[in-house]
Amino acid sequence: MATLTLPDLPIVQKAGTNYVSDPLLITTETANAASEGFDKKSALEIARIINHEDAKVAAAIKKALPEIAVVIDTVARALRDGGRLIYVGAGSSGRISALDASECPPTYSTTPQQVQYIMAGGPKALASASDVNEDSPEIGQRDIARRRPTRKDIVIGVSASGRTPYVVGAVEYARARGAKTAAVVCNLHTPLAEVADTTIVAEVGPEVVSGSTRMKASSAQKMILNMITTGAMTRLGYVYDNLMVNVHMKNAKLVERGIRVLMTVCEIDRDTAIRTIKSAGKSIPIAVVMLKANVDKMEAVRRLTKSDGNVRLAIEDSRLEL
Repeated sequence: MATLTLPDLPIVQKAGTNYVSDPLLITTETANAASEGFDKKSALEIARIINHEDAKVAAAIKKALPEIAVVIDTVARALRDGGRLIYVGAGSSGRISALDASECPPTYSTTPQQVQYIMAGGPKALASASDVNEDSPEIGQRDIARRRPTRKDIVIGVSASGRTPYVVGAVEYARARGAKTAAVVCNLHTPLAEVADTTIVAEVGPEVVSGSTRMKASSAQKMILNMITTGAMTRLGYVYDNLMVNVHMKNAKLVERGIRVLMTVCEIDRDTAIRTIKSAGKSIPIAVVMLKANVDKMEAVRRLTKSDGNVRLAIEDSRLEL
């Protein structure tokens, strides 16, 4: 009979810290009393149990709003000053990070360089598991080193357990190179919190299926990353009122959205919106400034350049101190 050999797990705990060293004591790994006998439930009962547990996510995030606000402003400053937001994750956390990074360019016209992600196993791990790599802090350090983090950047480690060695290693390396760092975790007293400047803790509790952190933990992470990038882009002025004025019109749906945004912001008819968008070089921010400030395209561009792309400030022709 073949013998099963278990790999040695890396130790990320440091002397003098108060980390939870036993995985069985980590909240996201414990059994959930609310889902006992889960495999004997009907489909409706399963859905009700999951829905009941999911309802706890927003309340857990609410407790971390002050830390989320700090990270929002840190990201906004980094991007305004020419730096980058770089997410680091593994498994479900890495996939959530990749999703948020990939949605910023079409929503806010950021470049792929401004909001990035790295994850254990690389892009191929988006579709297939790469569990071995997440156990290596050295691989995390190597992968973030390739991005050459600097004082202008912010690196955010995303890990439900807060103890994923790959993520801890990457964030620790980035901080040592002067980058601002943050952590998004779902447990207290974690190694990742120790190496990050700011830690956002969404303590969602045990999962319906024990240890399946693609459920409540990932939902919490998705909501938090949404808050961070939406908040930062809004602080940068890429949102006017509550409208997506920096939308990147790359397909029919987004073109139509841009037209509606301009119609709403400037209270104009569709034909006027289309003509203005064309004269603005298909740029909604330029079109908005042209109409709201009653200026030509050249002046609108000058104002947007002066305001670092902040649409409201370009209209007012002043600057905001973030």
